[in-house]
Amino acid sequence: MLSTRFTEEFGIEHPIVCGGMTAVGTADLIAPVANAGALGFLTALTQPTPEALAKEIARCRTMTDRPFGVNLTILPTVNPVPYDEYREAIIDSGITIVETAGANPAEHVAEFKKAGIKVIHKAVAVRHALKAEALGVDAISIDGFECAGHPGNDDVPGLILIPAAARKVRIPLIASGGFATGSGLIAALALGAAAVNMGTRFVASTEAPVHQNVKDQIVANDERATQLVFREFNNTARVARNAVSEEIARRSALPGATFADVADLASGQRGRDRVLTHGDMEDGMWWAGQAQGLIDSIQSCQEIVDGIMDEADRIVAQFGALSAADRMASLEV
Repeated sequence: MLSTRFTEEFGIEHPIVCGGMTAVGTADLIAPVANAGALGFLTALTQPTPEALAKEIARCRTMTDRPFGVNLTILPTVNPVPYDEYREAIIDSGITIVETAGANPAEHVAEFKKAGIKVIHKAVAVRHALKAEALGVDAISIDGFECAGHPGNDDVPGLILIPAAARKVRIPLIASGGFATGSGLIAALALGAAAVNMGTRFVASTEAPVHQNVKDQIVANDERATQLVFREFNNTARVARNAVSEEIARRSALPGATFADVADLASGQRGRDRVLTHGDMEDGMWWAGQAQGLIDSIQSCQEIVDGIMDEADRIVAQFGALSAADRMASLEV
């Protein structure tokens, strides 16, 4: 058992998190993550309405009796999103842990805290983490440049970002970006984090609600198989490298390019339909991080978590043995 400030304060068995992932964070994945002793987050906006979210929370409860949370990502959208109604559905459903991401979550944090809900906020920079801490969140998930999704525009990898944040943030820190192994977990703890967040690793699980081709592609890919897109529009994102993401990068680099020039290719609906549902790996943009280079098998969530914790325990035991040997050597001298 590897106990940290995160596991103690959030009541989770293992210091492993599966953060919110659009179209993937449903009960089919999050319940098995919870049953494995990790903390998973249903993705609120994957559900078409607040009422559907309430039903998905109820469905997840029929599949696990362990803690799980809900992710609420606040982003500008073409069609207005009733964030306050999603927030109320979360509160009314009795959720005890929420993950916020995207724009300033101040309004939502205040309401969640009134309801006694613990809040984890995702940040991509130390300055953003400190601002969220000042809002009263209970933990920070800090995204290094290696992560899938939106790592920001500072290009700071986890090896620097995690300890830089740990020096200044006083609440528990969850390291995100590039994590898929027990050695990565131990490294994150050594750098000052209290847990790790994994997305790509859990997509390559037997329970993830995506086409088998997606899981097989993650296993086949290496650490180079990602593409940065949208940088020209001040919204850098890391996605899997394929024909569509490469074309998005090409069009975006043209003089005078705007998001409208890539909108058809970057459509989330297109990626969900053609890639995640139907398995056409070259015909839509889909999300994956550099951790692909560390993933060589498709396993159940239980096997993933158990394997990571077993490896972490072995590493801790090895360091303990080395320390004991060093102490004995010093006594002999």
